[in-house]
Amino acid sequence: MELTFASYNIHKGVGLDRRRDPERILAVLREIDADVIALQEADRRLGRRETVIPRQMLQDYSPWDPVALNHRPDSLGWHGNALLVRRGIAVAEAAIVPLPTLEPRGAIRADLVVQGQRLRVVGMHLDLSGLRRRQQLRTILDHLGRCAVPGPTVLMGDCNEWGVRRGALSEFSAPWRVLDSGPSFPGRRPVARLDRIVISPEWHLAETGVHHSALSARGSDHLPIFARLILHKN
Repeated sequence: MELTFASYNIHKGVGLDRRRDPERILAVLREIDADVIALQEADRRLGRRETVIPRQMLQDYSPWDPVALNHRPDSLGWHGNALLVRRGIAVAEAAIVPLPTLEPRGAIRADLVVQGQRLRVVGMHLDLSGLRRRQQLRTILDHLGRCAVPGPTVLMGDCNEWGVRRGALSEFSAPWRVLDSGPSFPGRRPVARLDRIVISPEWHLAETGVHHSALSARGSDHLPIFARLILHKN
């Protein structure tokens, strides 16, 4: 089984031209054509927390459906985190992962079934504070450890972390693997590896990288990252 995963902080749909353009975001996602996508800043921050990408637009112009969290009816996810899955992939279970934070940050988890294989995906957007990021990653790992059914896992999102060995990402000890997809921030001239994909040992990495196109260079202050992963069936 081969699946492509992607993570994209869409900056509430506002590009570097200061225009809010959900159609452009969808066009970037279609360029990547991933099977599972984690979005950050997918909802507006205030008020009713409305989704940036209208649900009907996703239905009509994309091959993906949002993972339902049934928390805020106008939102696509939780604290701006949303998971999109290609139609035909079954969602067995979904949950919010509350994080210790002073900012509007969060994580979400979905258990998916693909070709009879159950796998787990976490989308996350971590704090600007290094201490908080550590606490948040420990909370996410504790949550995964309490899941009743173990399985191959992919975590992805905007980690707001520059380093790997000494920073909060060092919480991912072996056998977790933090992929080096490349610099994704800022979008016009990326120098920082703020966006990350982390995989459990069941996955084999075929390819990972940053999706840099004419559209993605304008669509957000982050570039999307992706990983093509291979899983051998049990």
